[in-house]
Amino acid sequence: MAGAIGTITAAVTVAIGLTGGANAAAPGPGAYRLVNANSGLCLTVPGGSTSNGVQLVQSGCSGSSTQVWMLSSQGSGFRLVAGNSGLCAGVKDASTSAGKAVQQQYCTGASSQTWEIVAASRDYHVVNANSDKCLNIKDSSTSSGALVQQNSCDSVTSKSWALQPAGSVPPATPTPTPTPTTQPPSGWPSPNGQQAVTSTIAVSGTVDGGMKRYYASGDMGDGGQSESQDPIFELANGATLKNVIIGSPGADGVHCLGTCTLQNVWWEDVGEDAATLKGSSSSQTMTIDGGGARKASDKVFQHNGPGTMIIRNFQVQDFGKLYRACGNCSSSYQRHVVMSNIVATSPGKALAGINTNWGDTARFSGITIVNDPNHKIVICEKYKGVPKGSEPSKIGEGADGVNCLYSGSDITYR
Repeated sequence: MAGAIGTITAAVTVAIGLTGGANAAAPGPGAYRLVNANSGLCLTVPGGSTSNGVQLVQSGCSGSSTQVWMLSSQGSGFRLVAGNSGLCAGVKDASTSAGKAVQQQYCTGASSQTWEIVAASRDYHVVNANSDKCLNIKDSSTSSGALVQQNSCDSVTSKSWALQPAGSVPPATPTPTPTPTTQPPSGWPSPNGQQAVTSTIAVSGTVDGGMKRYYASGDMGDGGQSESQDPIFELANGATLKNVIIGSPGADGVHCLGTCTLQNVWWEDVGEDAATLKGSSSSQTMTIDGGGARKASDKVFQHNGPGTMIIRNFQVQDFGKLYRACGNCSSSYQRHVVMSNIVATSPGKALAGINTNWGDTARFSGITIVNDPNHKIVICEKYKGVPKGSEPSKIGEGADGVNCLYSGSDITYR
């Protein structure tokens, strides 16, 4: 590393478990609150925003998901993913200049969204891998609402942070999850025409389907549970598919080969899976924003590659699992899912299934479950992932503050 901390080697990053100041042990991947050593206030997404480009602030520590940050390995350090929005902490315009804003941004895996956690004289420095500058409070303010920026690393206290495992701070009065800007639609859309698909449609860039219904035909598959079916759409890294209805038979839905976005996509009758995240990069992010799915006898979203899946402003009906991190794929990865503003209508079995032995995490906020008076829909199921050819075993369920991350205030029954 260059700059003021150039003499500190990579051996003091989080991955190595050295102590830092008041912390008994260096943090590893997981969910944390970042508490500024100067002010005692927490790194926060202001107003519970889910928008790209919002500058971060400090505010009084509470039980809000707007102050929970999920650390997962990326490049030379870690990405910091906001618990309420699923967006990444990054430096505006990937700047290397002192005083530049630190924002929440769509996760891209860029070095300007990569942070190294380095032991300081007190707690830790959170150092941007692109600029070698430290996460800092503007003007060393101790006021709630003060802006967060990057600045040269030195011994100034406002550049040091304690990383407290989420759930370790007793929330006196948990802050309610803010109402998202986008609400899940209450009804299912009518198609604007339809198109039979006889071979997979490759998508690069952005494709707007204009709310046309697409359905499998010929040798594409019958929409059953056979894993040999082809997808109707295959999205290249960086692609966006929006305003599409996938009808019956749905074959194997949508395959995503890297970072991708599904915006306002609807599945009338889920086939093998609605969508699958493939790829091989731990920095890739698949974002499902808006839309809905129903009649999924097994899974809605399947996560085979590494990285993070974000599901927000979505509704699901008559389903097995809304999300499953593969427990017996040919390659084993750490995987993460962030769900927010979800309406799940019974019957259904579980919102998420993850493999805790591989460090998977699932975070939930703004979850509404409908027509489930006995609370049969499990929020988070935990499995032990196994090599391909074996069958993963379920080892537990429910919030634990480590892998399954939510509180009672995040779940509403009606």
